Amino acid sequence: MLTGHQLKGSDRALAAVHDVAMLDLDGVVYIGGAAVPRARESLAAARESGLRLAFITNNAARPPAKVAENIRNLGIEATAEDVVTSAQAAVHVLAERLAPGAKVVNLGAAGLREPLETAGLVPVAVDEDAEAIVTGYNPDLLWKDILRGAVRIKDGLFWVASNTDMTFPAAYGIAPGHGVLVDTLRRFSGVEPVVAGKPSRPLLEETIRRTEAEHPLMVGDRLDTDIEGGRNADVDTLLVLTGVTGLEDLVAAPPHQRPTYIASDLGGLLEAHAAPESDGTTARLGGWTAEVRDGELRVTGQGSTDDWWRVAATSAWAHLDETEAVVRLGAQAAPPRPGADGETVVSGS
Repeated sequence: MLTGHQLKGSDRALAAVHDVAMLDLDGVVYIGGAAVPRARESLAAARESGLRLAFITNNAARPPAKVAENIRNLGIEATAEDVVTSAQAAVHVLAERLAPGAKVVNLGAAGLREPLETAGLVPVAVDEDAEAIVTGYNPDLLWKDILRGAVRIKDGLFWVASNTDMTFPAAYGIAPGHGVLVDTLRRFSGVEPVVAGKPSRPLLEETIRRTEAEHPLMVGDRLDTDIEGGRNADVDTLLVLTGVTGLEDLVAAPPHQRPTYIASDLGGLLEAHAAPESDGTTARLGGWTAEVRDGELRVTGQGSTDDWWRVAATSAWAHLDETEAVVRLGAQAAPPRPGADGETVVSGS
């Protein structure tokens, strides 16, 4: 039997319970070049209530000032100090190990060079003497430099990777991410890098350190990076359903990828969160009942969209923990997401 993890309840709005929201970007704040519906007004209201916002990203290619500029262009307040990148987290890992002035091979873009220099480390080319090597997404990286870096890692040069994301959304489609390069270097060298980005701890720890957060909340749309990263860092998590996670992903989530809270979008920061009442694989909340019959999930009743997702997840996870089998969805479909004018009320049978 698996060790279960279920949703928590909060009788106050999450913005009142937590002091810092650590926000993933793609799928949470924006999608492509547009703000996620209700993101602007929800984040503005959360700030007004006293919640501090930190925008965190596994992307190590862009400096914080550029990331903040992109966010402001969407009509959302952001400064460079509000942004924390995996490049900054990777450099902190290096700075804890190396003395000021140490040389570090930079197999990344400008997003890595800037924090290296700020930390008093010296970025150098791949064929120069160095005490460590750091890798990050860089579309202009030459194959000859990859080859030389691979050999140096195999020969024992300390290696920090900004992230292990296997894909990223490009204008022309889903493209290979930095994780593809990491996998290539790992298989050749037999060396496991220290990874800075989610779901590893350094990025969230760097964010907590910079914001001096006492009760942070990780907000994301991906179970395997954002939510797992929050769990690894021992902080509460809010899953928003504006990105990649769908019903099939959620019901199959293992305990270490299950969020503390679920909401359709960033409006969930401004709301209290009721936890479903559960009895075995039956869960009830807000007019909904979810149960598993012969391995198939069935949700009936009427109520809010968010409560639908909460009972569905609770019932499915209880079944997974009890049987180690993912529920079948059959004809069960997820409800529509709420629109910009507020909460959607749906019914099911």
